[in-house]
Amino acid sequence: MPDRRRALQLLGAGCAAVALAACTDSKPSFQAVDITGADYAKDFRLSDMNGQPRSMADFKGKAVVLFFGYAQCPDVCPTTMSEMLQVREKLGADGQRVQVLFVTVDPERDTPEVMKAYMTAFDPSFLALIPTPEKLPALAKDFKVYYKKVDGKTPTSYSMDHSAATFIYDPQGRLRLYARYGLGTDALASDLKTLLAAG
Repeated sequence: MPDRRRALQLLGAGCAAVALAACTDSKPSFQAVDITGADYAKDFRLSDMNGQPRSMADFKGKAVVLFFGYAQCPDVCPTTMSEMLQVREKLGADGQRVQVLFVTVDPERDTPEVMKAYMTAFDPSFLALIPTPEKLPALAKDFKVYYKKVDGKTPTSYSMDHSAATFIYDPQGRLRLYARYGLGTDALASDLKTLLAAG
């Protein structure tokens, strides 16, 4: 009987070890769309609102949240930036390890001065990236984002239709998630916490 009990104990320990290994090897669960391994939107070479050249390498060690929009956007863009401010607050100290990047699709009007004021209105740590009008089409194609100029009543009162989703990168600079507009601050905070915990 003792031998049988010992065998059962060893079997139980073995099963527990297998279960633990299965847990540690399992993929994390996200609320945004998991696009790990995607072959697009991997990097960029853009100047920020301070005239400094930027790429993903500059933000290694931080989770990066990247959004395409424009300063005169009436709803989606300011809502997204406000939500990202809330997300950073929800993360507490970990919020310092999240870098928000706003790529303008309206470089004609979104000058460095305009974007400095726009970003500062939400959070001074948020950075705006400003592609040249010549580079914007190729950048949008690489990120698979849509934008289109919609004429207004005057030449300068036009609006921009654009994609309203967010790209999220892990602290190693790898594209991981595609967050659709309206996902919510709790879901975004949860996903970012998971990415930050994994390093």
